[in-house]
Amino acid sequence: MDILFTVKSFDELTTLELYKILRLRAEVFVVEQDCVYQDVDDKDQKALHVIGFKNKEIVAYTRIFKAGDYFEDASIGRVVVSEEQRKFGYGHDLIRASIQAVEEHFNVNNIKISAQTHLKNFYEKHLFKQVGEGYLEDGIPHIAMKR
Repeated sequence: MDILFTVKSFDELTTLELYKILRLRAEVFVVEQDCVYQDVDDKDQKALHVIGFKNKEIVAYTRIFKAGDYFEDASIGRVVVSEEQRKFGYGHDLIRASIQAVEEHFNVNNIKISAQTHLKNFYEKHLFKQVGEGYLEDGIPHIAMKR
């Protein structure tokens, strides 16, 4: 079964979709990574949401921003695939879909991300390169990367 991606503005999300997105983000970023932080940050309203569906369930997600709404460049963030679905390589599909969404919706191809350091090689496969030194974000080592 393939994963199908859609891109929606905040206002286009159904209540159930928003709930499932926030649940997935909490499952991975708060529970799995044992990191207490404020995920609901009032930035979702500005973002476009790239949602990966498999069998009508949300299994992958990112939010994307046009230049100036988060970073100086367009950006991709909150990159998440449900734990039980990672073995299928959906992370790569998700990043490709997110890059395509940035290019199509914002008409740019300069993209910045704040990547967890252990995922550097993953993002390099999608032509992102580290810029600057590493830093801690919510207690987790991160690096800035640009494409």
